[in-house]
Amino acid sequence: MRIIKCVVWDLDRTLWHGVAAESDDVGLNPGVRAAVTALDAAGVLQSVASRGDEELALAALGRLGMADYLLFPQINWGDKDKSLIRIAEKLNLGLDSLVLVDDDPYERGQVAAALPQVETIAPDELGALVAKVGRQPTTPEAGNRRALYQVEHSRSEAERRSGLSPQAWADQLGLEFTVRQLRSEDLERARELTVRTHQLNTTGITYSAGELRRLRGDPDHLVLAASLRDRFGDYGTIGLAVVQTTSDVWILTLLLTSCRVVSRGAGSLLLGDVQRRAAAAGARLEAEMVPTERNRMMTVALRLAGFQTSTDRRHGHLVLLAPATPPQPPRHVTVRSEP
Repeated sequence: MRIIKCVVWDLDRTLWHGVAAESDDVGLNPGVRAAVTALDAAGVLQSVASRGDEELALAALGRLGMADYLLFPQINWGDKDKSLIRIAEKLNLGLDSLVLVDDDPYERGQVAAALPQVETIAPDELGALVAKVGRQPTTPEAGNRRALYQVEHSRSEAERRSGLSPQAWADQLGLEFTVRQLRSEDLERARELTVRTHQLNTTGITYSAGELRRLRGDPDHLVLAASLRDRFGDYGTIGLAVVQTTSDVWILTLLLTSCRVVSRGAGSLLLGDVQRRAAAAGARLEAEMVPTERNRMMTVALRLAGFQTSTDRRHGHLVLLAPATPPQPPRHVTVRSEP
């Protein structure tokens, strides 16, 4: 199932009626406010890709109470496919998770030709889009997703203004990374992570909440959830690991972390915790891996952690062997490994 993670709005005659450059009296089109708030509550991010004068458009968005909902708006006179690429990069999302809402058939056609991964719809298809999003998996945390991205933007701006090197900035963040065995209150968020996370994901296995509940109660499995916070705030539950522990060889069948925390090294932090738990149990660790075009960053993380590819294959998956000595956490992060 294709998961919609971001809806990108055109403005003139789409989000609002009329043209902002021609009137100070533009108003939202019927159904738009309800759609925006419903998408936001479902955890779908929203942005803007529109041709026009940026200052005029932002002023209109502010007057209409829409500005806070729309992350990294791209308002310029360039091609919209370029704007969509910038939005995807800013939000660290795959282009195939974006939907463009635009009244102009030419603009939709241009985007479809340049970026076939991006779904394009006309405003009269908005109701179907909201209904489709309503059928997507969601969690109680979903309604806070936009705020998490806004806090991350504040972090990035503070880093830019600081003038510090990446390492010096990391030293000042006060990162706290916590790994714990999966709890009942984590089930829905963990399920959502398996469905939504593709870039930092070893095997792409998805689980229902019921399957995760069974695994967390199975003595032959260890299911771990990871969360992260810093002095700016809480990132929430951002990682999951599923490990078979049936013998003196532990098998890491799934490890993933949210794309939002790629710059914090969360994948390596969670992987290191699993390595140290296996070593403490006297077990050798193996990791299953299904390399794809989208999860190259996870392949790199495993390589940097010293994992070596074996000649074995299991269930069609590559098998990587962990180094004999697990890593120590980096000095700029406080890692809490809870039972």
